[in-house]
Amino acid sequence: MTTATVPDVFKFAYITPRLKKQDLDSADVRSYRPISNLSVLSKLLERLVHRQMLDWHRLPRLKSAYRQHHSTEKAVLRVLADILHAVDTGDLSILALLDLSAAFDTVDLDILLQRLQTSFGVVSVACNWFRSYLTG
Repeated sequence: MTTATVPDVFKFAYITPRLKKQDLDSADVRSYRPISNLSVLSKLLERLVHRQMLDWHRLPRLKSAYRQHHSTEKAVLRVLADILHAVDTGDLSILALLDLSAAFDTVDLDILLQRLQTSFGVVSVACNWFRSYLTG
Protein backbone atom coordinates (compact mmCIF):
# COMPACT_ATOMS: atom_id res chain seq x y z
CA MET A 1 0.00 0.00 0.00
CA THR A 2 2.77 2.47 0.80
CA THR A 3 4.16 2.27 -2.74
CA ALA A 4 0.66 2.81 -4.21
CA THR A 5 1.22 -0.02 -6.67
CA VAL A 6 -0.02 -3.55 -7.07
CA PRO A 7 2.58 -5.96 -8.46
CA ASP A 8 1.64 -7.23 -11.91
CA VAL A 9 1.98 -10.83 -10.74
CA PHE A 10 -1.00 -10.22 -8.41
CA LYS A 11 -3.17 -9.25 -11.38
CA PHE A 12 -2.92 -12.53 -13.24
CA ALA A 13 -5.82 -14.96 -13.02
CA TYR A 14 -5.92 -18.62 -13.85
CA ILE A 15 -8.71 -19.12 -16.38
CA THR A 16 -10.65 -22.38 -16.42
CA PRO A 17 -13.37 -22.95 -19.04
CA ARG A 18 -16.59 -24.42 -17.63
CA LEU A 19 -19.65 -25.58 -19.54
CA LYS A 20 -22.57 -23.21 -18.96
CA LYS A 21 -24.99 -26.16 -18.95
CA GLN A 22 -24.37 -29.88 -19.17
CA ASP A 23 -26.64 -30.30 -22.21
CA LEU A 24 -24.67 -27.82 -24.37
CA ASP A 25 -22.30 -28.87 -27.15
CA SER A 26 -18.86 -29.29 -25.58
CA ALA A 27 -17.20 -28.75 -28.97
CA ASP A 28 -18.71 -25.25 -29.28
CA VAL A 29 -16.61 -22.53 -27.65
CA ARG A 30 -19.76 -20.48 -26.94
CA SER A 31 -20.96 -23.24 -24.60
CA TYR A 32 -18.28 -22.29 -22.08
CA ARG A 33 -17.87 -19.49 -19.59
CA PRO A 34 -14.50 -18.51 -18.17
CA ILE A 35 -13.86 -18.98 -14.47
CA SER A 36 -11.12 -16.66 -13.22
CA ASN A 37 -9.17 -17.64 -10.12
CA LEU A 38 -6.68 -15.26 -8.56
CA SER A 39 -3.68 -16.46 -6.61
CA VAL A 40 -3.89 -16.83 -2.85
CA LEU A 41 -1.64 -13.79 -2.40
CA SER A 42 -3.95 -11.69 -4.58
CA LYS A 43 -6.95 -12.70 -2.51
CA LEU A 44 -5.06 -11.98 0.72
CA LEU A 45 -4.16 -8.53 -0.59
CA GLU A 46 -7.84 -7.88 -1.41
CA ARG A 47 -8.85 -8.95 2.09
CA LEU A 48 -6.24 -6.70 3.70
CA VAL A 49 -7.39 -3.68 1.71
CA HIS A 50 -11.01 -4.53 2.42
CA ARG A 51 -10.31 -4.80 6.15
CA GLN A 52 -8.52 -1.46 6.10
CA MET A 53 -11.43 0.17 4.24
CA LEU A 54 -13.84 -1.21 6.85
CA ASP A 55 -11.62 0.04 9.66
CA TRP A 56 -11.67 3.51 8.08
CA HIS A 57 -15.48 3.24 7.81
CA ARG A 58 -15.23 3.98 4.10
CA LEU A 59 -17.63 1.31 2.83
CA PRO A 60 -21.42 1.65 2.93
CA ARG A 61 -22.96 -0.08 5.93
CA LEU A 62 -25.71 -1.77 3.90
CA LYS A 63 -23.25 -3.43 1.54
CA SER A 64 -23.36 -7.19 2.16
CA ALA A 65 -20.48 -8.49 0.06
CA TYR A 66 -17.24 -9.34 1.84
CA ARG A 67 -18.64 -8.59 5.29
CA GLN A 68 -18.56 -11.02 8.17
CA HIS A 69 -21.98 -12.51 9.02
CA HIS A 70 -23.46 -11.19 5.75
CA SER A 71 -24.35 -13.77 3.12
CA THR A 72 -26.38 -14.02 -0.04
CA GLU A 73 -29.06 -15.89 1.89
CA LYS A 74 -29.32 -13.14 4.49
CA ALA A 75 -29.55 -10.50 1.76
CA VAL A 76 -32.39 -12.39 0.07
CA LEU A 77 -34.19 -12.86 3.40
CA ARG A 78 -33.84 -9.13 4.11
CA VAL A 79 -35.36 -8.22 0.73
CA LEU A 80 -38.18 -10.73 1.24
CA ALA A 81 -38.87 -9.40 4.73
CA ASP A 82 -38.96 -5.81 3.42
CA ILE A 83 -41.41 -6.79 0.66
CA LEU A 84 -43.65 -8.74 3.05
CA HIS A 85 -43.63 -5.83 5.50
CA ALA A 86 -44.62 -3.43 2.72
CA VAL A 87 -47.45 -5.72 1.62
CA ASP A 88 -48.65 -6.15 5.21
CA THR A 89 -48.82 -2.38 5.69
CA GLY A 90 -50.67 -1.90 2.41
CA ASP A 91 -47.75 -0.37 0.52
CA LEU A 92 -46.94 -1.19 -3.09
CA SER A 93 -43.76 -3.19 -3.75
CA ILE A 94 -41.75 -3.70 -6.89
CA LEU A 95 -38.69 -5.92 -7.16
CA ALA A 96 -36.28 -5.28 -10.03
CA LEU A 97 -33.41 -7.71 -10.49
CA LEU A 98 -30.40 -6.74 -12.57
CA ASP A 99 -27.49 -8.88 -13.71
CA LEU A 100 -24.52 -6.55 -13.39
CA SER A 101 -21.83 -9.22 -13.67
CA ALA A 102 -20.32 -7.67 -16.82
CA ALA A 103 -21.18 -4.06 -15.99
CA PHE A 104 -17.91 -3.39 -14.18
CA ASP A 105 -16.02 -3.72 -17.47
CA THR A 106 -17.91 -0.67 -18.79
CA VAL A 107 -17.17 1.62 -15.83
CA ASP A 108 -14.93 4.59 -16.64
CA LEU A 109 -11.88 4.28 -14.37
CA ASP A 110 -11.46 8.02 -13.85
CA ILE A 111 -15.12 8.40 -12.84
CA LEU A 112 -14.82 5.45 -10.44
CA LEU A 113 -11.69 6.89 -8.82
CA GLN A 114 -13.30 10.32 -8.55
CA ARG A 115 -16.29 8.69 -6.86
CA LEU A 116 -13.99 6.88 -4.42
CA GLN A 117 -12.44 10.24 -3.56
CA THR A 118 -15.60 12.30 -3.20
CA SER A 119 -17.97 9.72 -1.68
CA PHE A 120 -15.62 7.62 0.41
CA GLY A 121 -12.62 9.85 1.08
CA VAL A 122 -10.14 7.56 -0.65
CA VAL A 123 -7.33 9.98 -1.57
CA SER A 124 -3.61 10.23 -2.20
CA VAL A 125 -1.69 6.95 -1.86
CA ALA A 126 -4.84 4.86 -1.41
CA CYS A 127 -6.42 6.32 -4.56
CA ASN A 128 -3.22 5.66 -6.51
CA TRP A 129 -3.19 2.10 -5.17
CA PHE A 130 -6.73 1.54 -6.51
CA ARG A 131 -5.67 2.99 -9.87
CA SER A 132 -2.78 0.52 -9.97
CA TYR A 133 -5.06 -2.34 -8.90
CA LEU A 134 -7.66 -1.59 -11.56
CA THR A 135 -5.31 -1.04 -14.51
CA GLY A 136 -3.12 -3.49 -16.40
